[in-house]
Amino acid sequence: MLIVIAGFPAAFVHIFFTGSLLIEVIFSLDGLGLLGYESVINRDYPVVLGTLYIFSLISLVMHLVRDVVYVQVDPRISFEAQS
Repeated sequence: MLIVIAGFPAAFVHIFFTGSLLIEVIFSLDGLGLLGYESVINRDYPVVLGTLYIFSLISLVMHLVRDVVYVQVDPRISFEAQS
């Protein structure tokens, strides 16, 4: 079960990033994926950094959720420093 928990957040974030751009282009929707893509094409660096920041925050939150679920599934796992 721990292998599934370890791989799910990374897969989810990857699917979220690529899927948002793909769906927004296909259905002509306005969103962060299309905004990031168009800002890269137009070399609008503040917008590129803003979308990268938001996607990075989502990724970090997913990794935090993964660590919390680790402890819930297997209580033997501890993230505290050992001396």
